[in-house]
Amino acid sequence: MKHNGPILKLLAVLVFLVVVPAVYSQTAQQPPGTPEQQQSGAGDDPIRQLNLTPEQREQIRSIREHNKDERAAIGERLRESNRALEEALNSENPDETVVDQRIQDVVAAQSAAMRMRILTEIRIRRVLTPEQRTILHTLQKQAKDQRRERLMDNAEERQRLRQERRAVQNQNENQRNGLGPLLPRLNLQRRQRP
Repeated sequence: MKHNGPILKLLAVLVFLVVVPAVYSQTAQQPPGTPEQQQSGAGDDPIRQLNLTPEQREQIRSIREHNKDERAAIGERLRESNRALEEALNSENPDETVVDQRIQDVVAAQSAAMRMRILTEIRIRRVLTPEQRTILHTLQKQAKDQRRERLMDNAEERQRLRQERRAVQNQNENQRNGLGPLLPRLNLQRRQRP
């Protein structure tokens, strides 16, 4: 339970990194709404809710573009280190020192990826006004709550399916009490001749 704080912070960062690029890409594709729609937060368009100025959009685009090559290199390093770990684990006779080194490689790559995401988030947050940061925080919280609800719904659905399977299994077991075969015996008595 001690690790929940850092995990939740990481989750919040990941949500931000999912929301902002998605929001940004939607803005580039959609025409701007009327001022009334922007003020009311029409629809669920996060960009309209953030009300980014064209200058802010350009700054965010520049930040993301500036880090694009480094992000790609870090992503490739992470994929490669995961592949190497998988190969080490799947070898005929896994060597613990090799596996340990591969784990360290994966952790270093994950750390570099997380560092890049966090630095990008910091730079993007600097572009936002305090009001926009508040709105972004609210959007992140809503996304987190929706994800939690989906997970709960999925967990409830899995539980319901497990209960149904158990009921079918119990029904099948009850039909077979162990005293005889599942199918009724055929009456195979010999016919007596008259």
